[in-house]
Amino acid sequence: MELFFREFGDTAKAKLVVLHGLLGSSRNWQTAARDLADDFHVICFDLRNHGESAHASPHSFEAMCVDLLESLEALGIQSCFLMGHSMGGKVAGKFACENPGRVDRLIVVDIVPKTYPKTHDDEFLAMREIEKQKIRFRSEAEIIIEGFVDDWSLRKFLLTNLVRLQGGAGFRWQINLDAIEAALRDLEKSPLSDDQRFEDDSLFLMGGKSNYYHPSDDAKIHHHFPLSVIEIMEESGHNPHFESRGAFVGIVREFLLRE
Repeated sequence: MELFFREFGDTAKAKLVVLHGLLGSSRNWQTAARDLADDFHVICFDLRNHGESAHASPHSFEAMCVDLLESLEALGIQSCFLMGHSMGGKVAGKFACENPGRVDRLIVVDIVPKTYPKTHDDEFLAMREIEKQKIRFRSEAEIIIEGFVDDWSLRKFLLTNLVRLQGGAGFRWQINLDAIEAALRDLEKSPLSDDQRFEDDSLFLMGGKSNYYHPSDDAKIHHHFPLSVIEIMEESGHNPHFESRGAFVGIVREFLLRE
C-alpha cells in the first residue's frame, strides 16, 4: 500500500525518511522533523494499521517493508537517509538489508535486532478494556488505563490513538488493534535472518535510561550492521526524540551531514 505521510522542509534537499514505533504515528515526529527540516526534506510515514494509513493484514515486517518500497517509488525517491524508532527501527534495518541501494545512511533509534518478550501486553489489555467499556468521555479512558499502565507519559501516548466517532457519540481506536495484536508475538522478534547485512554507514542511537538496550547487544548490532556506530544518550529513555530533542537532532544532523 502507499502510506500516508507528513513532509517538512525544502523538497530540493536530501531526503530523510522517518518511521515511527509501535502504536505511534507520524504525528509523534512532527517537532523533531521541523527541527531537521533546516537541512533535509523530511518525510514521516504512518506505517500500515497506524495513524492515517490504511488497515490491512498481516501486520508483518515483510509487509511493512513492501509498503515502504511502494511508497518511496510513488514519491519518486530512489534513495534516502532512513531513520526508524523502535518497531520502525526494526523495519528500517530490515529494509536497508534488503534494499541497500535505496538507503544512503541508516539511523536506528533505541531498538536492537533481537527478541523482546511480552513487552506490550499490559498496553493491549488496557486498550481492549477501554474498547469494551464503550466510553463516552476521554476522562473515562484515562481512569481505565491507569489500572494497567503505570507510566504517565506512556498513558498519554497510547491515548493519542483514541479518536471520536463521527457525530461525537463515543470513541474508537484509530489503529487496527486486531491486526497489530494478532502480530504482537512476531513483532517482538528480530526481523533479520542471521545472514542479513547492511554494509554501509549506520547509527544506533540508544537511550541510556531505556530498557531496550544493553551493552551486551553490541555484538548483535555489529553482526548485521558492521559499519555501525553505537551512541548512548545517557539522560534519555526510549524516546530520545521527545526526551532530549535538541541533543537528538544535533546527533542526527551531524551523522547525516558528515563527509
